[in-house]
Amino acid sequence: MAAGIRQKQTGRRRSRRSGHAAMSEINVTPFVDVMLVLLIVFMVSAPLITVGVPVELPDTSAEALPSDSDEEPLSVTLTEDGRVLIQTTEVAMDELITRLQAIAAERTSRQIFLRADGAIPYDAVMQVMGALNAGGFREIGLVTDAGGPRLDAGLE
Repeated sequence: MAAGIRQKQTGRRRSRRSGHAAMSEINVTPFVDVMLVLLIVFMVSAPLITVGVPVELPDTSAEALPSDSDEEPLSVTLTEDGRVLIQTTEVAMDELITRLQAIAAERTSRQIFLRADGAIPYDAVMQVMGALNAGGFREIGLVTDAGGPRLDAGLE
């Protein structure tokens, strides 16, 4: 009786893909690519995001008002053609105060930024400021362009 000699298999079993071990590192290249694209998108779109309606603000050399709250500032805009807007929503002048009071009830800050086109008469701006003051809004900031001193503008 002749017995066959059986060889012992030593080591691991070989798989079909011998020599290729599982990769245990995270590939960050796609992540970095996506983050760079998002960064570029935000850098390009950030200057395009403006609050309110485009108006020709008067130029002054005044410094910016400090913002005390984390909320987006509430702005009232007066356009050249006489429209009144809260943020970007047009409202009638007689509804302005009631709308602002309803909005201010849900906010922590009662500060309002008044944006007025430079072509609007001073009287119209003061009428709106008086209405805001009578409605209980005491923190009114006038928004202007920081284009530098124009002391001689309109004083001929």
